[in-house]
Amino acid sequence: MATAQTPVGNRDGKTIMGHPRGLVILFLTEMWERFSFNGMRGLLIIYLTQHFLMSDESSTLLYGAYGALVYVMTIIGGSLADRYLGARKAVTFGAILLTFGHFGMTFEGDGSRQLVNYGENQYEIVLDARGGDARQQIVTVLGTSYITFTETTMDIADPDSVGLPASIDRDEFTLTVETEQKYLNILYLSLALIIAGVGFLKANISTIVGSLYGFGDARRDSGFTIFYMGINMGAFLASIFCGYLGIVHGWKYGFGLAGIGMLIGLVVFLSCQSWLEGKAEPPNPEKLKEKVFLGINVEWLCYSVGLAIIAVSMLLVMNAELAVGILGPLGVVMMLGMIGYTVLQLKGDERSRMLAAIYFILAQIPFWALFEQAGSSLNLLTARLVDREMFGWSVPGPVFQSLNAGYIFLFAPLAAWLWIWLAKRNLNPSTPVKFALGVAMAGLGFLSLVAGMKGSGEVGLTPVYFIFLIYWIHTMGELMVSPVGLSAVTKLAPARIVGMTMGAWFLYSGLSNLLAGVIARTTGAETIGGQMTNVAAAKAGYIEVYSQVGYIALGISVLMLLISPAITKMMHGAD
Repeated sequence: MATAQTPVGNRDGKTIMGHPRGLVILFLTEMWERFSFNGMRGLLIIYLTQHFLMSDESSTLLYGAYGALVYVMTIIGGSLADRYLGARKAVTFGAILLTFGHFGMTFEGDGSRQLVNYGENQYEIVLDARGGDARQQIVTVLGTSYITFTETTMDIADPDSVGLPASIDRDEFTLTVETEQKYLNILYLSLALIIAGVGFLKANISTIVGSLYGFGDARRDSGFTIFYMGINMGAFLASIFCGYLGIVHGWKYGFGLAGIGMLIGLVVFLSCQSWLEGKAEPPNPEKLKEKVFLGINVEWLCYSVGLAIIAVSMLLVMNAELAVGILGPLGVVMMLGMIGYTVLQLKGDERSRMLAAIYFILAQIPFWALFEQAGSSLNLLTARLVDREMFGWSVPGPVFQSLNAGYIFLFAPLAAWLWIWLAKRNLNPSTPVKFALGVAMAGLGFLSLVAGMKGSGEVGLTPVYFIFLIYWIHTMGELMVSPVGLSAVTKLAPARIVGMTMGAWFLYSGLSNLLAGVIARTTGAETIGGQMTNVAAAKAGYIEVYSQVGYIALGISVLMLLISPAITKMMHGAD
């Protein structure tokens, strides 16, 4: 029984800064997991377009499918942990898969080759660097020369050095791409390992955090806040260091550093599991030993499900269109199932609150669909069309993804204080209003960037401070959607189905990533050798798409504001 000296949920009374020791281990494990995940993610879209020479359309859709699957698989990993494995075993298994996945990304090979067929000969196009500062070169037996493309020609800067004309019409040459399929398959396998690893780790490590605190423990919210800071610390450091190494020194170094981060997280978690005080163990250890199929016990059958997840995920990232065709209908079916259950099985206030929870699950979609452009279309735009010169240094595009985590550090405590200050004065916006404002911020972020792009002319580079601005606006929106939505769903869903409801939240977060990929695909510019051929057309395409999604988001936010009183009423005081 808890005493005044021993906090509820802390078996032996040993604490660090007033919190259970296990929180330190979970903080460090999640920090390094986010370091590895965000480090790889920041490089991925540029890696796909420059190393494997995928089109903008293909790479952004693949990125969206990958992001969706990461969230969807947490439902399976969380369910297996709840019923059989326990969170500790699930997190360990997930961390092992993640480590292998991240190190798999270092096997880059030679990627793909862009070839020019002109006359009777074939020439290779190469890049002299990585990222937005890379320039195209044509290679012949005589030498190399920088080249540029227009809508109608290939222009050669030093034609004498390569024995070619200064300008060649587009109808006089053809382009082909040769891909090292072996290394492309290694990439797909690595992404599948990461998807499965996150599926077993992400939801379950949060579960362990909650288990460290007993019912009514006043330290719980503080503990989750500390844990959340670990997430953002890892993301912040990864975007800087992995992004820099990958662009400046080589893809394998950026991906390798991400892998080292995950390995450190795994070692930390394995070495200090006793600090968890048995709070993450299997619900029925004896059940795990039962033989169920061909001499395989329940525990290893759970791990076999993880291997199946890898196989399915690999298939879907290889065929992103198939992922859209499967996950989209899955989302519709699950939503109809939730609505049906709510209408048929729940009554009174329970039914009303659950319908409000379903509203928030759906209302997050427009926000995340725009917010998740950060890793795909916005990442490409930053690398290609932004003046990244700062203090005499051309900052690699992926480094700017650290801004979101940095802003979270700065403004999350301020937002938390602001809600309390407003509540004391009866001015705190309702949860539906906060959601509407968050969606509006997503739209305003893109409209601010569009203003910067228009102000820089038809082909000019957009000033870098507009990238700082869009990430700040989107972070402010995130603080109105993510923590607020998670809190609302847990309060609104009946206790007996809160797990299912949280699974639905993550599922639709995943589907938002898929929609983000579909949106990003519409910004795709023509590329040769991973570089744009027509800057003016590419910039105009970004302006058109970002303007449309910005105004659509504002329209959705107005609609959400109009119905917010009705949603608040449906919550019956659970605001």
